[in-house]
Amino acid sequence: MKQCLPTERPSYNFPPSQDVVSYCTRTLHSSPALTIAELKDYLKPETDLEASFLEDAEFCRGLQWGVPRFGHPEGSIMAHIVEVNANIDRLPIDPETRAHLRIICWVHDTFKHIEDKGSPRDWTKHHAVYARNFLARHLSDPLLLNVVEVHDDAYYAWRLAHLYHKPAESEERIRMIREKVGPYWQLFYLFFKCDTSTGDKNPAPLTWFETTMEGIEVVDFVEETARN
Repeated sequence: MKQCLPTERPSYNFPPSQDVVSYCTRTLHSSPALTIAELKDYLKPETDLEASFLEDAEFCRGLQWGVPRFGHPEGSIMAHIVEVNANIDRLPIDPETRAHLRIICWVHDTFKHIEDKGSPRDWTKHHAVYARNFLARHLSDPLLLNVVEVHDDAYYAWRLAHLYHKPAESEERIRMIREKVGPYWQLFYLFFKCDTSTGDKNPAPLTWFETTMEGIEVVDFVEETARN
């Protein structure tokens, strides 16, 4: 089994006192906003639902938030969405699963610009909660909404086990995820794989998940040449 240990973080040359979240927010407000047409051209929505997301001004602001940082050298949320969607296209999956994954991808991180980062953290103002609430205005699948809400929780469970040495709390976090997503457990895993396999994110959480979780079918990415 591969070791599931954290990797060394590269430096992005922020000043020592710089808060990355506030820096991203200042950059967002100081940069010219893209038009809906420009966002459509960049993100290439495939369905009416995906296109309808771009009618929301707060959503469009969130897409443009972000600068290059650890885990996200691509910078903006919209660039991250493009990367995740490219990974979704590398999975050998059916059209319905692909459509579900793309919906999750479009909304999962798009409200990072308004989430609470205070201490102690107010988890009701986590970006995933905002994403769930936004998506609930567009569809009524409670399990898909739950996947959006807990999309980062496998990573948090890995941290509990491997960084904080709290295996019981990690197991409880996984139990909570499985209870919330129910039959969408495989869908949850597939999105976690596509999301984690971007930028310069630490691959250890995904390795841990694929080698220890019960009830998932491990799926490998397939390159386009292998499809033909």
